Parts: sequence; structure tokens; C-alpha cells
Amino acid sequence: MKFLLSSKVTEILRKADAFEALTAEEIILLLSLDLCSAETYAVMHAANAISRRTFGAKAERHMHIGLNVEPCRFDCLFCSLTRTAGIFTESVEFDTDQILAWARAGKAQGADAFNIMTTGFYSFEKLLDFGRLLQREVGVPLVANTRDITHKEGEALLNAGFVGCYHAIRLGEGRDTPFSPEKRRQTVQVFKDVGLRWMNCIEPVGPEHSHAEIAELMQLARRMGATYSGVMRRINFPGSPMAAHGMITEREMARMVAVSRLVMGNVPRAHCTHEPHTASLLAGANLFFPEVGSSPRDLQADSAKGRGSTVEDCGRIFREMGLEPSLPSNCFTDDPRTFSTEGSGCGGVLQG
Repeated sequence: MKFLLSSKVTEILRKADAFEALTAEEIILLLSLDLCSAETYAVMHAANAISRRTFGAKAERHMHIGLNVEPCRFDCLFCSLTRTAGIFTESVEFDTDQILAWARAGKAQGADAFNIMTTGFYSFEKLLDFGRLLQREVGVPLVANTRDITHKEGEALLNAGFVGCYHAIRLGEGRDTPFSPEKRRQTVQVFKDVGLRWMNCIEPVGPEHSHAEIAELMQLARRMGATYSGVMRRINFPGSPMAAHGMITEREMARMVAVSRLVMGNVPRAHCTHEPHTASLLAGANLFFPEVGSSPRDLQADSAKGRGSTVEDCGRIFREMGLEPSLPSNCFTDDPRTFSTEGSGCGGVLQG
């Protein structure tokens, strides 16, 4: 059986293979392809080939450590940690011994980085204190996941041992959250100005988000030089205000992961998906987030007892898919990388 691609998709895949920037119209076309079509599988194949060519066989595991739980007054509609969700009614801060135990276990299991998350009203000074402690006691690269910050605060994060920050301009920003998209973008520029790596994801994706909105954020990730990007779907907790919209499937997420990978070209050092699953590993993803402590998708204060996957669990999934987590991380080296502009090495693009 022979499958033919349209001339438009063939040209888009040629551009992506050469690391050329895709237009919004081209991105929207790819996001609109039938999930069951040969073209969707060709897009996934092309994205995976680009990742193998640029990242090799490396699988990244960036361990999420949520430092605190609180009924957060910012009330982002997709988050289980909010006041209006009513799931958590008291504030909880995990103690130092627990956080150190998680970090030491994560290092022993081979975590490439720690993604240190706090809610919006958590003390910034305490975050800095934990950065200094973890850098001294554990020595794994630290990524902060916290509120919008100033240049002075960005420099303080660097001095405390953080090498990067995870910060997304969320889908529905300013509508489903109380935050300005422009303010979020300004914070990303703060990271760039002070020398922190910017970590990003297109999130939290739901069926209600337009392809145009998604394409715009994918282009922003490339334009502003995200160290990694990718796709995370929204997880609806019981009673979520977003539940009426439903959720996208892992298969839909894999298509989106592939499109995001083609958009990013030779800019990123890894490509993420969340929550951990196999489908997106066939579409260019190579980064998972094992989780402990608080998580905005969970009903448990400690996600290790809820939805969270362990570092070892993620490693098993990667190895089943032919990726190797024990290789050195690509995300935190300052060594210049040379990308080949030759063919992907995983077979050519089907012609239409």
C-alpha cells in the first residue's frame, strides 16, 4: 500500500528538516491533520527523526519537586491548588528533611535536573534558601518554577544556584488566569537578560484552545529561544471548572508534540511532554517530569502518592522506546553544538 502526502505537507516537512521557521498558517495546517491520516504519522516520523538527529538517544528526566501546598488566591481555573477548587483548605510546606530526601533519591536514580515549584504566594527567600541547600547538598542542576520575577530576583536565583526557570505563557492566559500574557513574556525576557535558561511548555492544552492560539505560543518558544519546549495537556480534577471542555487524548497530544518539535527546529536542547507516556516519544519528545510534592494536577498533597511518576518509572518507559536516560544531559552544557543539515537518517519524506 502506498501513501502519498499533499504537496503542502511535503514542503512543510522539507522546511522543518532544514530547520527553517514555519509560518502560522503552516503550523495550523499540521495541527488540523486527521489523526488517522498518513500525513499525521509522517509529521510524527519527521519530528522524531529531527530529535534523534539533534538529541541523539538521550532521554531527560527533570524531577519536579513541589515545595508547598496552599489554597492559592490567584485561582487559575485549571489548577487543583487554588482556593476555589476547595481541594486543599490548609497551607502545607514540606520540611527540609523531606525535600532533601526526595532530592537525594532523585539524584541516586539519575535525575538530570530538579524543577523546584512553588505556589504564587510562597516566600521567595525560602525558595532561594532551598536553592542554596540543594546546590550544596545534592548538586543537581536546579530550575525554578515560580511567579513572575524582576531582574534583581533573577540575579538572586542565579546566585542561589539555579541555572534556569520554567515559565509558560499559558493557553488562556488572562482569561483562565489573572495574569497578563505580556507580563509573563516580560519575565521570560528577564531570564534571558540575567543569564537563566528558559524552560517552556505549551500548556495546559484542552479541546477549547484554538490552533491559532497554540501556533502563536509555539512560534514564541522558538523566537525567544526556549531551552526546551513541548506540550502538556490539561488534567481535569474532580470539580474542575474546565471539566465541561473535556480533555485531549495522549494521541492528540502526540500529534501536537510533533508539530511543536518541527516548529522548534535546532533551537532546543530537549523536547518535553507531560504526563509521561509512550505515544509522544514517537513524535520527538525526549523529556519527562517525574513528580514529588505538590502538583497543580493532583488531589494528593504529595504527588508521589497520587499522579506522579518516579524517576525509575520514567526510565523504564524511555528504555522500552529505545532511548537512554543514563547519557549526559544536553540541557545544561555550555558546549556549542553543531547540528547536521543532512537528511534525518530515519528515512525520507513520502512524496505527494
